[in-house]
Amino acid sequence: MRIPLLRVGSVLALLLLAACRIESAAPSGGVAMAQAATPSGEVWVYTSMYRHVLDAMEPLLKERLPGIQVHWYQAGSEKVASRLEAERAAGAVRADLLMTSDPFLYERLARDGAFLRYASVNALRVPRSLMDLDARYAAVRLSTMVLVHRVGAGTAPRSFAALTDGSWTGKVAIGDPLTSGTAFTWAVFLRAQHGDAYFAGLRARGAVVAGGNAAVLQKVESGEADAGVLLLENALAAKAKGSPIEVVWPEDGAVVIPGPVAVFASTRNPVAAKALVDVLLSPEGQRIIVETGDMNAVDPRLDGPRGGPGVEGLLGRARAWTPVLLEQGLLHGGDIKEAFSRAFAR
Repeated sequence: MRIPLLRVGSVLALLLLAACRIESAAPSGGVAMAQAATPSGEVWVYTSMYRHVLDAMEPLLKERLPGIQVHWYQAGSEKVASRLEAERAAGAVRADLLMTSDPFLYERLARDGAFLRYASVNALRVPRSLMDLDARYAAVRLSTMVLVHRVGAGTAPRSFAALTDGSWTGKVAIGDPLTSGTAFTWAVFLRAQHGDAYFAGLRARGAVVAGGNAAVLQKVESGEADAGVLLLENALAAKAKGSPIEVVWPEDGAVVIPGPVAVFASTRNPVAAKALVDVLLSPEGQRIIVETGDMNAVDPRLDGPRGGPGVEGLLGRARAWTPVLLEQGLLHGGDIKEAFSRAFAR
């Protein structure tokens, strides 16, 4: 993600210098405001975070924020975005916080002035590529698109590019970028590298468009497909339950999808909303995301899920987010979806 330069008070500036994060500073009234008042009242969070992760987070929230009642509207990123857009059109946004896995939505809303600027102290260690340097949003979790392969089904594909080389004709399942936000982000990255020809190549090799990640997993497990493009968190959870799949880190780079958190400018309770952001980005909150959600934390002090690489190691295995990629998904998302539809309609 792309991020501009922030301003900060002298105390936080010294902290940033010590952490070599000069670009990541809080605007006036950010951290100080959260510390100046005792958070209380209600906070509404619109999120695509898994329900079992939210449930695991509840005891920590009650301990750290006893005066706050947190309400969750939990649904897929696309449904959350649809509800949010309807409320914005009506001029009545109920949410205080947004926490989904659609980085393009965050950038669009940020440019519309929908978010407060707030840099949590707990975000100081977050890699700069995962936060907005204007402090309008910051990643709180990382999902990763990788390859999966059914054990015993021949040799596994080694890269996303290999899915179009003819070796996997009729044996690959992928998500649908038209309905799945994570599949769309993956499509943005692959189109940026290979152009529309990549979609045409998938179609020519008989790739099965399965819908969402759960559908991709089902097709690989059932033998309808031998390999698939899947979220790492789904693959790890399935393997822990005995699924006959293996995770393959693509040699041409995994696709990391930041799941940011942001405070709406329209919030009726900014002190409580910012306090909730602090807890989500705390080491304890981040550990719950890793251990319960099988997702990577953004805190580099923590290992990845199931003993995998932490955030810095993960980013070393992934394709880099760039301003160009962000602009592609933000401004040309319709063209990308149309190119995918055109390829698979033949």
